[in-house]
Amino acid sequence: MSEPLLFINARLVDCDTDTSGALLVRDGKIAAVYHDLHPAQVEHPEARVIDCGGATLMPAFVDMHAHFRDPGFTYKEDLKSGSRAAAAGGFATVVLMPNTNPVISDRAASLAVRARATGAEFPDVFQSVSLTRGFGGTDTSALADLDPSETPIATEDGHEVASAAVMLDAMRICAKTGVLVCCHCEDPSLAERARELRTAALADPGNSATLYTKVERLLRLAEDTLTYRNLALAEEAGCRVHIDHLSTIGSLAAVRAAKQRRSGVSCEVTPHHLALTAESPEIVNPPFRHEEDRMALIRGLADGTIDAIATDHAPHTAEDKQAGAPGFSGIQAAFPVCNTVLVKAGHLSLSALSRLMSANPARLLGLDRGRLSEGLDADLVLLDPEKTVTIDPSSESWHSRGKNCPYAGKEYRGEILATFRRGQRIFVF
Repeated sequence: MSEPLLFINARLVDCDTDTSGALLVRDGKIAAVYHDLHPAQVEHPEARVIDCGGATLMPAFVDMHAHFRDPGFTYKEDLKSGSRAAAAGGFATVVLMPNTNPVISDRAASLAVRARATGAEFPDVFQSVSLTRGFGGTDTSALADLDPSETPIATEDGHEVASAAVMLDAMRICAKTGVLVCCHCEDPSLAERARELRTAALADPGNSATLYTKVERLLRLAEDTLTYRNLALAEEAGCRVHIDHLSTIGSLAAVRAAKQRRSGVSCEVTPHHLALTAESPEIVNPPFRHEEDRMALIRGLADGTIDAIATDHAPHTAEDKQAGAPGFSGIQAAFPVCNTVLVKAGHLSLSALSRLMSANPARLLGLDRGRLSEGLDADLVLLDPEKTVTIDPSSESWHSRGKNCPYAGKEYRGEILATFRRGQRIFVF
């Protein structure tokens, strides 16, 4: 058993609390929470005391959507480097996407990845599985063997199940098992048409503005139509459904309407879609949208339509990015970015951000963590929400192998000081 820990002189912040106090950890669980008490009033001589010096103690973050590229693409990232980056970002729980090589398509493959991601330095790593075997778009049989306590998510992330009938079959299976169906909403035929127009725009500079406007409209339609479809199929199947990296006003409206009709509907947004717009030259999927979309997403966070912030951490080599690979390495920068564009900008409280990065993702995954409450897992992050940091992927303190970060060179507010998983420190600044 690990030694008890007593955090004193802390600002305690979770989805329900923002106060000064102390917190006791015993046997990997939160054993007691003391609000508004002087340290001298809290006596636990058996515990090792950690004086927070006024720093903020929060539930560690829970990322429902990350890519560690392992197996098959470990030159971009692997379980160790991705886990170090996650811990340095304040995350003690991460769910990995199945678009590896080979694709993670069944329970055995999922548990094999999870078994390799063990040790004192690792966050709690879960491996999702594909909705169809090998992303082939037809075989959903492996879904019947899943246990949501082992494999909480099934998703065709990075792809989409083109056949509505196959998607309905997959959702019906997941309705029986309780596994959460996560949807990458992008109609493949519309996305392909957009790629054709983008190629035409490059070949015809004089007509490029008109063609790029059509590209933007097609890619928006690609997300919106699949969001509508998948929400309707999930309602028919009776499964829990989660919309990945939502980015448009239209998709947000669809989720809001679906939530009014039934329970079991949730969605996420990424830090980069909250911080950046189509003015950025960076390539990501879904693409950056307009400022009105960004502000609509922020309002969706504030009113509860959007349940979670997930990083979609997607590391690439410099060569792959040069060739147009979409996505960013961003799990380590997620908190300072979100703290800056949401809390410091006056849109949300720090407690609301905790709900979006910890409590709600943990609830959707069925995990006993994400809040500062007695009996829950002692997954904690100690941080300074006021400290200005400059994101520098070239520095030794940047742990991901992927240096492709859209925040590079920019200043944000918020520094991670230490991360704990079940009371064990997995990162210290």
